[in-house]
Amino acid sequence: MAYALITGASKGIGLAIARDLARRKIDLLLIARSESLLQQVAGQLANEHGIKTDYLAVDLAETGAAKHVFDWCSQKQYSVQMLVNNAGYGLSGPFEKHALAEHINMMNVNMTALIELTYLFLPQLKQQSKAYILNIGSSAAYQAVPKLSLYSASKSFVLQFSRGLHQELKRTPVSVTCVCPGSTDTNFVDRAQIGDKGRKAAEKVNMTPEEVARQAVEATLAGKTEVVTGFLNKAGKFMAWLLPKGLVEQTAGSIYE
Repeated sequence: MAYALITGASKGIGLAIARDLARRKIDLLLIARSESLLQQVAGQLANEHGIKTDYLAVDLAETGAAKHVFDWCSQKQYSVQMLVNNAGYGLSGPFEKHALAEHINMMNVNMTALIELTYLFLPQLKQQSKAYILNIGSSAAYQAVPKLSLYSASKSFVLQFSRGLHQELKRTPVSVTCVCPGSTDTNFVDRAQIGDKGRKAAEKVNMTPEEVARQAVEATLAGKTEVVTGFLNKAGKFMAWLLPKGLVEQTAGSIYE
């Protein structure tokens, strides 16, 4: 396999996916904001697993960031066979609590950069004998979540786009998978500024990034369309489908009050 390109690769689920792929002897291109963390991770994975690695520090919230990533790969003549759109974050609290610029930045990372990277790399992926796109969604994609309204909407977008693209590309070498984790032991709650009630609720059901990554990589290589990680999250998806929307939304929102 040629390179796997992973966004948000310096920590959390992205880092765990990088480690899982490295154990499978897959060469890696690591994308995130922190150059120092990327340098450390790239060196460690190359030394431990005997693979080729490279990294690029870029903020995907910035205009033109995805094109910068694509141009960097082109200039270095890196052939990408797996695109992992993992970078993303949330903002909690009432919608008007955050400045409009903050909301737009989050949408740029969660949705726009994902779309741009997919569009730019898709022609190259189609030229491979087999290629993969892994988009990281969220269990929040299955219902509206008051106090995480825009985040849950952005992940619903990721899920529906991924499912549609999976069907479009069925007769091509490219397989598209959307993996929807629930609460995971990462810094999501810190960056999202989630309060004590939400933190305590998350701690009770947290999965490890390593387990989420394992399920994500296995589902991607198996060509699955959509995977919800963890039994409780699968049950939550079913309940969101079964119960009245208002009740589900009220229950979900109460966690973040």
